Amino acid sequence: MQFSAQQISALINGHIEGSPSVSVGGFAKIEEATSSDLAFLSNPKYEEFLYTTEAGIVIINESLELKNPVKGTLIRVKDAYSAFALLMDYYQKMQATKLVGIQEPVFIHPTASIGKDVYIGAFAYIGENATISDLVKIHPHTFIGDNVKVGQRTTIHAGVKIYHDCILGNDVTVHAGTVIGSDGFGFAPQQDGTYSKVPQLGNVVIEDLVEIGANACIDRATMGSTLIKKGTKLDNLLQIAHNVEVGENSVIAAQSGISGSTKIGSRVVIGGQAGVVGHVTIADGTRINGQSGVSKSITAPNTVLTGTPAYNYNAAMRSQAVLRNLPELEKRILELERLLDALTKGKASIS
Repeated sequence: MQFSAQQISALINGHIEGSPSVSVGGFAKIEEATSSDLAFLSNPKYEEFLYTTEAGIVIINESLELKNPVKGTLIRVKDAYSAFALLMDYYQKMQATKLVGIQEPVFIHPTASIGKDVYIGAFAYIGENATISDLVKIHPHTFIGDNVKVGQRTTIHAGVKIYHDCILGNDVTVHAGTVIGSDGFGFAPQQDGTYSKVPQLGNVVIEDLVEIGANACIDRATMGSTLIKKGTKLDNLLQIAHNVEVGENSVIAAQSGISGSTKIGSRVVIGGQAGVVGHVTIADGTRINGQSGVSKSITAPNTVLTGTPAYNYNAAMRSQAVLRNLPELEKRILELERLLDALTKGKASIS
């Protein structure tokens, strides 16, 4: 499928420099693109490739001042990165519309409700009283449990397992291998040293516009709901425990773990391999560096944390600076001790 510079410019509200009729049919990195590709430049580190690229069309920022001539056609926009992402999303949705219909073999319970223009891949399982809304894409080997509700335009990739009673909103994306609604880690210690399982009777609710990476686990609530709010983005290989709430438009990177009943606010950013203990609250706008361990509630909005246990970022940086200077500080202390010893013995004087 070919798109001209004129068509692309209209989609992203850009300004063309060069031929508006030149066409491209794919996306590529600026350093690898050919004349049939669309590329972009937003990071100044890659500006050198702008003057050597073979790309037919390159999207750049309005503010970029050219140092040399460019071979291809340019489209200037306010934010090249966002514009390029918008185009890729548009292209992906066009490709996805080709997936319609129910492949065989599948199992769909007679009581399940299936909407219009749905795609259900081979070997999928749709349970009793499940609701699959219009334009949903369910890829092969997916399990949808009893009473599950899946909102419009949601995409569930291969091998996803969604346990009974869970709810997914509109425009949700769940990547391969993720499990939603497995039992929370609830076990009551007994006097004889054994553990008695606590039944997990709640569910998981995923609101609109959430994206969940591959092989993530989101546990169902003991009672009530584990809740992932609108617009949140979860990376691969995450553990979200029972009764956790993650606020709107938050981002959690890969291999992080959130313990049970923790409440995470809106616009929170959590780096990779971070951990948060249970039953704490994380204020709106908090930023937690990768591999940090949060052991208590964060009550002040927009706090930045690092370390294990995690504490104020600026204080942590000052502490690291002190640690790097410890050898020199040790020498100075030893010299001061030598001088003090000499003074006490009358062998030196302060000048």
